[in-house]
Amino acid sequence: MRKINKLLIANRGEIALRVMRSAREMGIKTVAVFSEADRNALHVRFADEAVCIGPPPSAQSYLVMDKILQAAKQTNSDAIHPGYGFLSENEDFALKVRSAGLIFIGPSPESIELMGSKLAAKAAVAKFNVPLVPGTSEPISDINDAKKIAKQIGYPILIKASAGGGGKGMRIVEVETDFENQMERAVSEATSAFGDGSVFIEKYVTQPRHIEFQIFGDQHGNVVHLFERECSIQRRHQKVIEEAPSSILTPALRKQMGEAAVNVAKAANYYNAGTVEFIVDEKKNFYFLEMNTRLQVEHPVTEQITGLDLVKLQIQVAQGEKLPFKQEDLTIHGHAVEVRVYAEDPTNNFLPDIGTLKTYKRPQGHGIRVDDGFEQGMTVPFYYDPMIAKMICHDSTRERAIEKTIRAIDEYEITGLETTLGFCRFVMNHEAFRSGNFDTKFVEKYFDPEQLKSKPAEEEEIIASILATYVKEEVKILPNQSVQVEAISNWKKNRV
Repeated sequence: MRKINKLLIANRGEIALRVMRSAREMGIKTVAVFSEADRNALHVRFADEAVCIGPPPSAQSYLVMDKILQAAKQTNSDAIHPGYGFLSENEDFALKVRSAGLIFIGPSPESIELMGSKLAAKAAVAKFNVPLVPGTSEPISDINDAKKIAKQIGYPILIKASAGGGGKGMRIVEVETDFENQMERAVSEATSAFGDGSVFIEKYVTQPRHIEFQIFGDQHGNVVHLFERECSIQRRHQKVIEEAPSSILTPALRKQMGEAAVNVAKAANYYNAGTVEFIVDEKKNFYFLEMNTRLQVEHPVTEQITGLDLVKLQIQVAQGEKLPFKQEDLTIHGHAVEVRVYAEDPTNNFLPDIGTLKTYKRPQGHGIRVDDGFEQGMTVPFYYDPMIAKMICHDSTRERAIEKTIRAIDEYEITGLETTLGFCRFVMNHEAFRSGNFDTKFVEKYFDPEQLKSKPAEEEEIIASILATYVKEEVKILPNQSVQVEAISNWKKNRV
């Protein structure tokens, strides 16, 4: 077993802070790396040491492996935690870290490489009888052959980049006459985005739920799952709201999917934190989608329902320790909901709305957690992902967790830019979400941007009513006399 005394975090923002806090509780010194745009960032101020690694563009800073390794050498770091995004799923980086004599807080380079190819991953897990969506097991390049296979599978079908992610290189084909055009587009986009134009074809599930399982393995062959997360509320194939557990899984189905997730990990000889993603159809049939070989953005909801600190577990496993529990020791406690607070305008197709946080006040109270990397007066840089924060609410039941989330959204105060808070409140109040009867097409089916646009006349009337109650001299509030005032969400007030 090798003890980690100093940890370099090869990331920025909220995840860098998240890792540093757990490391500090373990008595581990931390090193931040930062670009020139992040010189005054919170993670830089929080760390014990900080090293500038280049200009603002990530291609010149956070994605430059040699600069990060040099920073680790310069600061005598023992290990590197990649966070998520950037180099977190890059097998070459993991290999370089290992070759430099450092500990990589994550899986082996071999596991990352295997699961980084969707086709290779499907071939590996098929040997463990993990359910797969009907489709090709090899890359397709010939359009005529691909068209024949698509016809055999039956439309609608999905063309998907082997090396892809984030919805890039993905095309849904409803009818055969559209196949050739969409195939050419998918290959072109995959080549441009990933340098790899290989694609595969699979049956398209028309009412899919996106449910993923957190898995954890140690370097002694032990693998467990930490239950599931429901991640079906998405825009542009990317998650906005996550919750744990899922409202549609029975104990029997949870056990079945959990065992499949563990088998996926075993197929990759996997250790450390990972996420196995499944697609679930309207009949509750589930199919392996992919594996993310890193810590997920939404890991806090798992922490809330299990009481575990996943970052501390990552570090312990990386040091060579065994998992301190078995599958039968784990239970679900209550329900957790996470909303991602992006600097995006939901009324304008969720386009980024970068600017300065003129007002920034976090919600508070029992069961509310905010992971962020900003404070009032800071500017959200346009060089990186526009996520401002993750807000996680935990309570004894799903209904209570949803109500707590609504209260926290109303209390969250942000001015200076548009955010996704209003959209998240819309979701929390929607009957489809409340009932659990929704899928990944929630935005397409139910969201109308007009529903979030401010109505000045109505808001002015509310404000006038409040002022009339509290300001007019002739209104006197006697002891024990109550005055009812209609509440306005902070995200709504900020639009006035």
